[in-house]
Amino acid sequence: MAINELEAQSFHWLVDMLESVEVGLVVLDLDFKVQAWNGFMENHSGITASKIRNQSIFEIFPDIPQAWLTRKVDAVALLNTRAFISWEQRPYLFRFRSTRPITGTEAYMFQNLTISPLAGSTGQVEKICVMVYDVTDIATGKRALERANEQLAKLSMTDRLTGLLNRGTWENLVDAEFERFRRYGHITSLVMFDIDFFKKVNDNHGHLAGDEVIKHTAATAKSSLRQSDSIGRYGGEEFGIILPETDAKGARIICERIRESIEKSVVQTSVAPINYTISVGISQLTGSVENHMSWMQQADEALYTAKKSGRNCVVVFE
Repeated sequence: MAINELEAQSFHWLVDMLESVEVGLVVLDLDFKVQAWNGFMENHSGITASKIRNQSIFEIFPDIPQAWLTRKVDAVALLNTRAFISWEQRPYLFRFRSTRPITGTEAYMFQNLTISPLAGSTGQVEKICVMVYDVTDIATGKRALERANEQLAKLSMTDRLTGLLNRGTWENLVDAEFERFRRYGHITSLVMFDIDFFKKVNDNHGHLAGDEVIKHTAATAKSSLRQSDSIGRYGGEEFGIILPETDAKGARIICERIRESIEKSVVQTSVAPINYTISVGISQLTGSVENHMSWMQQADEALYTAKKSGRNCVVVFE
């Protein structure tokens, strides 16, 4: 077999491989005009190689980030070295629909990219090769794992019934706020409150109705707070609130608003409509408090005083 024949066969095999491989291959000149476009790119774009050849990639795909790709290509050409781009840096370059509409959960194909310089006979970079790898399965799996971990982290920090911070997480914030006060001396107040005669709610209407009352209390209180405030379910029918940059006078105004909203509302449960009230204790942090537990104890003592004073009231620790 003649040498030219062997070379022709080798070239044919190479072209056939590039057309059938499950990797996108795009060759661009330095003006970003397409010089090669393999079968993978045809299949996913719906554009044939003959139609796109010598066309600007930015005109055919106007959603490609032109400034970003230009910077990448310029660096590859200047340094004569490859660049690798992960889907985590940029989900995709070409907005191809996902080919897994039934088993997949993503609308578009996630892609890893390799951008390589192609030198001419003079050794100067004349063209750029962009290889596109479909990594949708890998990206989907990782994103699903991240979402699951985020959900687990959230569940570990929140109370399942109310969606508020749970006791452990909220107490950690109380401790952090106490340390912030010791360092910077910012005014801050702590609130402890609970539902009056909650045992009667459970005894008369059942625990499901009691759960509805707890959820209503959490939602009502949270809606009256600022973004900087932190509310948690301390346990059972008891709740706590951290009010940064708030003195006792300001805390009383906020707590009275919560107390009045709850007093005037009616919880429509499946058993019966329920009216109820809350009692509230407030402690403004001072330099005489030894630690965050002592601070919580002061707020709890104010709450106990509110209970002894007839309930449905707000008491500030003296």
